Amino acid sequence: MLFKKRSFDDAPAILEIRDLSVGLASNGLEVLDKVSIRIRKGETVCLVGESGSGKSVTSLAIMGLLPKGALEVTNGSIELQGKNLIGLSPQGIRAMRARSISMIFQEPMTALNPVMRVGDQIAEVLNTHTKISSREARQRVLDIMEQVQLPNVERIYRSYPHQLSGGQRQRIMIAMALVLEPQLLIADEPTTALDVTTQKQILSLIAKLQEDHGTAVLFITHDMGVVAEIADTVYVMKEGQVVENAPVERLLREPKEEYTRRLLRAVPSLVPRPPRPMDATKDALSVSGLDKLYHGTGIFTRTPSVHAAQDVNFVIPRGRTLGIVGESGSGKSTVARCIMRLIDPTAGEIRIADTEIAGLSRGELRPHRKHIQIVFQDPFRSLNPRWTVGKSLTEGPINYGMPHKEALAHAAELLELVGLPKDALGRYPHQFSGGQRQRIAIARAVAMRPDVLVADEAVSALDVSVQAQVLQLLDELQQKLGIAILFITHDLRVAAQICDDVVVMQRGRVVEHDTAANVLSQPRDDYTRSLIEAAPGRAWDFANFRELEAV
Repeated sequence: MLFKKRSFDDAPAILEIRDLSVGLASNGLEVLDKVSIRIRKGETVCLVGESGSGKSVTSLAIMGLLPKGALEVTNGSIELQGKNLIGLSPQGIRAMRARSISMIFQEPMTALNPVMRVGDQIAEVLNTHTKISSREARQRVLDIMEQVQLPNVERIYRSYPHQLSGGQRQRIMIAMALVLEPQLLIADEPTTALDVTTQKQILSLIAKLQEDHGTAVLFITHDMGVVAEIADTVYVMKEGQVVENAPVERLLREPKEEYTRRLLRAVPSLVPRPPRPMDATKDALSVSGLDKLYHGTGIFTRTPSVHAAQDVNFVIPRGRTLGIVGESGSGKSTVARCIMRLIDPTAGEIRIADTEIAGLSRGELRPHRKHIQIVFQDPFRSLNPRWTVGKSLTEGPINYGMPHKEALAHAAELLELVGLPKDALGRYPHQFSGGQRQRIAIARAVAMRPDVLVADEAVSALDVSVQAQVLQLLDELQQKLGIAILFITHDLRVAAQICDDVVVMQRGRVVEHDTAANVLSQPRDDYTRSLIEAAPGRAWDFANFRELEAV
């Protein structure tokens, strides 16, 4: 059964937000406008909307974490079990955190202290809010780590955040949030950057812990697939306002607002797009027998060697898109970095058009780099924050001999091609939204007129509507320019929307390679089937929703 069938009519309200407004401290301009939300005991409320809709500001207001001097509550109330949190002293709100309200943040690597062992970080919550002994605190930490299904808890207790996987770090954050059994758990996009199988595990874990402890959950997400899996009630936000709320089944089947319908239409389905025609006369990229072995290191204790990629083979004709999918650690990004020669492969051939580049020295490789360009996951980190967009777009062409005036004119054309105004040339990355920054990163890659474009998780951090726009942009650029695209993703739903062919990787090996239609409809490998089954909201046919909307 897809939707939860639970009634909360008789359940007491844990959180009651009434007419909450938040404004800029400098000029009072409203960021939230009369937001009202109710969450009852044991209920999961999903707060959805595009980036900038006010979801995270709402959660920060509840936690009393609005940035001082920047945002302030201007109206309304936030009641936790009848107690108004607005106006509480800093000591008062601090006392309620972890005990009554806890929060799981989107990126655990930035939320966790990198120089503290993770066990000590969980114990710090107990030491701050209770007076139990160190021995008892340690035991409670180990108990909660077992509850969140971490393996070898004694070893992980002593580990630092960088020594754990993304899924393990997120489990540490959940353990930290639930160690004092709060009445309300706020989860702000906790699974966005995780692969689908880890995401499914985390969602199941939160649901089980919620059932065991009777915790109310406010789950912030932009993924309607996740909403279909976990929500009891859904609140939809747009530009700081709640525009619609309803039980999950009613909202997904009969959305009232056009904005909600637009979010639903943007959800990628597992139905693959029609394949592009194949240009059999020319292969843009050919990979043969690619291996990457990381040798063990260490003076006193030698770590074992890791075979990150083994005997990887595929070909991408011009104008086609090949997707590489798999869990974190499957070898997807290793293959992409080897192809880009950001790391050196241990063995194998990489041919761009007719040139073998795997064995070229750095100097020999330089003239060929313009033929293969990459778009990274986080454009804010890949764009130089001190450079204008114009400088970022002209750097590559100028380095390869294009006159400055011609490069600037070409940059203006590229901005128009990716749907941005020409005046963006004089602005800086921080002046754009996440989706706009990714468009700039794509324009920078296309500026070199490459034969191959590598997109490494290029849409995984974007909300679904912006994600759909960027996928459409890549599709249009491919049709206009005839480039081949190597698309790295952990999400088979995204792969279905853009890929003609799909390679599935597990533990460094290719376990399946076929057309997207065959991989998604007739998977041969058990691992591929597990990835498909883990896709959030798989049982709710969003493709069918789009067809019904079109009728």
